[in-house]
Amino acid sequence: MDFRDIEPLTVLRRALPAPEITRRQFVKLTTLAGTGLTLGAVLPGCSAQSGATASDGLVMPFVHIDPDDTVTVICKQLEAGQGVWTGLPAIVAEELDAAWSQMRVLDAPAKVPMYGNLAFNPKGLIQGTGGSTSVANSWMQLRHAGATARAMLVAAATRRWGVPRNEITVSKGVVLHQPSGRTASFGALAGSAAQLPVPSRVSLKDPSQFTLIGRKHLPRLDARAKSYGKERYAIDVMLPGMMTAVVLRPRRFGAKVAAFDASRAKAHPGVVDVVEIPSGVAVVARDTWSAWKGRDLLKVDWDESDAEKRGTAQLLEYFRRLAGSKDALTAVARGDVDAALAGARQRIDADFEFPYLAHAPMETLTAVCRLSPDHCEIWAGCQFQTIDQANAAKATGLKPRQVAINTLAAGGTFGRRANFPSDYIVEVASIAKATGGRYPVRLIWTREDDIEHGRYRPLNVHRISAGVSTDGKVALRQRVVGQSIMAGAPWGAPRGVDPTAVEGNAADEYDLENVSISWSDPKVGIPVLWWRSVGHSHMAFSKEVIIDELAEAAGRDPVEFRLALLGTHPRQAAVLRLAAEKAGWGRPFPRGNGRGRGVAVHKSFNSVVAQVAEVTVSGNDITVERVVCAVDCGIAVTPGVIEAQMQSGIGYGLSAALWGAITLTDGRVDQSNFDNYRVVRINEMPKIEVYIVPSMEAPTGVGEPGTPPIAPAVANAVRAATGIRLRRLPFDLAAARREQKT
Repeated sequence: MDFRDIEPLTVLRRALPAPEITRRQFVKLTTLAGTGLTLGAVLPGCSAQSGATASDGLVMPFVHIDPDDTVTVICKQLEAGQGVWTGLPAIVAEELDAAWSQMRVLDAPAKVPMYGNLAFNPKGLIQGTGGSTSVANSWMQLRHAGATARAMLVAAATRRWGVPRNEITVSKGVVLHQPSGRTASFGALAGSAAQLPVPSRVSLKDPSQFTLIGRKHLPRLDARAKSYGKERYAIDVMLPGMMTAVVLRPRRFGAKVAAFDASRAKAHPGVVDVVEIPSGVAVVARDTWSAWKGRDLLKVDWDESDAEKRGTAQLLEYFRRLAGSKDALTAVARGDVDAALAGARQRIDADFEFPYLAHAPMETLTAVCRLSPDHCEIWAGCQFQTIDQANAAKATGLKPRQVAINTLAAGGTFGRRANFPSDYIVEVASIAKATGGRYPVRLIWTREDDIEHGRYRPLNVHRISAGVSTDGKVALRQRVVGQSIMAGAPWGAPRGVDPTAVEGNAADEYDLENVSISWSDPKVGIPVLWWRSVGHSHMAFSKEVIIDELAEAAGRDPVEFRLALLGTHPRQAAVLRLAAEKAGWGRPFPRGNGRGRGVAVHKSFNSVVAQVAEVTVSGNDITVERVVCAVDCGIAVTPGVIEAQMQSGIGYGLSAALWGAITLTDGRVDQSNFDNYRVVRINEMPKIEVYIVPSMEAPTGVGEPGTPPIAPAVANAVRAATGIRLRRLPFDLAAARREQKT
């Protein structure tokens, strides 16, 4: 796959000029002050040579200013509920000095390197959303875009009025010459500004001058459309003659179609076609209900010769054997762990176990495809546009430049839509190909499809030996056993340790002189994928629980014990202190009433989050009543969104801690819907308090960092309340009691 072969053919939902750009022009447009960042600059389509006039407004790769004063930010990141349609426009509006009421947002076309994610690839060769990188990778890019547009508007006003540039100010969408009292709106100047040279250097605001960035109650630009049901998702796309498809997939992963009988399905009213595709058999009908009923009538014989047939119990036994073997790859080796453990005053040996987890976004996978002999157009909540383009091209026999991706809002994803094979995109493209492109196809996954045929957070077993010396130093040996996610990458499996398997380990997060982290990649046929916070989702749990147990063994306060290990991690220490202070850590609950308080701190995606959980334990029931969350994510672009993302991450992680598990029997997934794959209900959510650390550093991630600390904080609170050690997820107090007695 060559990402350089991918060129734009799609257009925005509103018509924007899309002229060809020569390499020389592109370099001029995408380089500013030697940064090498793609930024907002006037496209050639705005020049007089291309026929543009002053009435066309100011058109830039990231900013479009219309004559009616509307400022539209072209968003290269998928909006999946995480708030980028507010955060990214806020960055532009701040440097542009626009009024928030005039800001709008549109999805960017699938186009690299113009809309590439600079965190994924510094040259912008991959467009995609993930890793909590949306604001971080766009921060300087969009600041320059807004500042460049502002400078050009000021230059246009300077020419029009014949006044010095330094006498012109901009505020809330109005350009003002104070001495003469003359004013002009953005729209009135946009056409003239488009004719001017693009400045090679622009000045950016000092963060102390920000007026929009950091405003807590900045209204979300997508709130009204989503509240009134007007936002367009893939399921809302209606094309002339469009049919709806569902797919019958094998119950065991790795099985393939051997033969099928579609006679009864084809006879069902409304069914139009039944076709075989690589992942199974698709039923195409005039409506969703007919497609479902037709699928029920299919008879398929599956070839299971290469299928995964083991169940959860067998897989766990296999993982435990690997955890005790010497066959592993070394991720971290520092000091003399054997000697340090042998001389430890207190030592703990523990196994931690984590199940497969489904992503379970509220919007199941849905995509629409329209195919012609030389063009493929797709509508979906795409998370990996570049990879989706390439995979759709391969499925249809076209070139990536012949595939247009129309990115729509997604109703959640948590990583599910960012999979290397582009499974649902390839499915809809394959159906369109198999049916000869006679009609557009809308593919719909049901909730059961989503749970039973997903790509899961990997099953993991961690074996840890840890000790604390008389002077409080910690030594730790950890073996991680879990499937590689990156092994499925189109650029090939990583050489050595998969970084997503061991990220957020104790060696990275604490000052440890003697530490060893190793990893084994089991051979399992269950498809795995990054799940909200990826490896941090399990590494934070084992790390923070074992550290808490060591503090207890050493007779030390858990917060003070951690602070002693964070001497070279000032951000973690500051966030931990803030969370403890706000939670009233120094006022412990009375013993014996089933109430407890637990703490965890973790850095992920360059952000640091500490959480203190307050729980009540009654019998085998755990009630999480309050969570105090402190977060350092650099400059808080949109504090309200950050608070919402912390709440969301806590709820998501709490669901996994209390109930979440995908289990298998004879290779078949046992769960099918929310009745047996539980998520936390609104009445089960704790009171959550979020405190954001003030910072002048560049923004870091917020979409995922709220998830890792919640499970260990709750586990530590339960142990504080009851003395019961919880080392397996989801929590099972009855089983933990039995284990502790043996």
